[in-house]
Amino acid sequence: RFSAWYRAVGVPFERRCVSARLEWLDADGKGVRPPDYPLDNLQQGRWTRVEYVTTVPEAARQLDLRLGFGFVPRAKVWWDEIKLLEEPGAPRRLVRAATIFYKPSGSKSAAENVEKFCAVVEQAAVHKPDIICLPEGITVVGTGKKHHEVSESVPGPTCERLGALARKLNAYIVAGIYEREKDVVYNTAVLIGRRGELVGKYRKTHLPREEWEAGLMYGDEYPVFTTDFGKVGIMICWDLQFPEAARALAAQGAEIILLPIWGGNETLWRARAIENCVYVVSSSYDMKSGVVDPVGQVLAEATAQQPVVCVELDLEKQYHQRWLGDMKTRTWREWRPELFKPGMWHNRSVK
Repeated sequence: RFSAWYRAVGVPFERRCVSARLEWLDADGKGVRPPDYPLDNLQQGRWTRVEYVTTVPEAARQLDLRLGFGFVPRAKVWWDEIKLLEEPGAPRRLVRAATIFYKPSGSKSAAENVEKFCAVVEQAAVHKPDIICLPEGITVVGTGKKHHEVSESVPGPTCERLGALARKLNAYIVAGIYEREKDVVYNTAVLIGRRGELVGKYRKTHLPREEWEAGLMYGDEYPVFTTDFGKVGIMICWDLQFPEAARALAAQGAEIILLPIWGGNETLWRARAIENCVYVVSSSYDMKSGVVDPVGQVLAEATAQQPVVCVELDLEKQYHQRWLGDMKTRTWREWRPELFKPGMWHNRSVK
């Protein structure tokens, strides 16, 4: 376990400009894997802590540690309390994530649809999941109704029914519904807690023309929710088409992104996980329902023959890629959000 504290003055973007660099070397001084770049995880007053817990490569005999800063002409950085300690074992933070592949038909009401989904979700009980992802629009699919006809308050009847199921399974549940607030209807996903409470909601921020022409309103926030196993974010369907949504969630610390989705591009599903070094759990009608890891591998897929799957994820697992290293730390060191200036979105030369 490496940790150190620093204080920076005159540094505009500390994650990129202030760095701790750890490189494991063999007996001859040659690197045995790409360097690691610990990230900040705690701030106290003017001081910030960087920390990194990792397994020492088998061939390593030395550690090259470098602390410094760059990319700014006039700045100061102080380092203090630099520690390197042996841990009794690699840390683990396990979570069991489940998803379903199910598309009802012939229902006469939203409530009937919800009951059908609950019957499928109950099959997950044998897996003892910590969190379960349902698809987008579970109250409308297969009913022949319009969005506004099945819209409801949040919390409301669907949250209440899913809450009872969450209590029974002792699991978090994410599901897409249509939320009505006064005269406005949103495409919303709710996060229900283990005790059946409404933990939070996410309103779809990117609406396809079929939805905004039908009168739906878009959301304008990317909330990240703290659970008892880690931080999660939510995207809905068309959000997948735009990389900024997943990046906004990951930048706020989301470790798992839940994706209720009608259907979409499976390549983008994997890409969003790779770009942001997060797990993405999708639940779909016309795309794969499954779990993809931070390097884009599909860990599990639900099918018509096996409508419920559950996989154990380790949120402390590090994915050291042969040439790139641990991209979870490297990505945030090398990302340059300050280059995306508001005016560039109104460039009328784009055709």
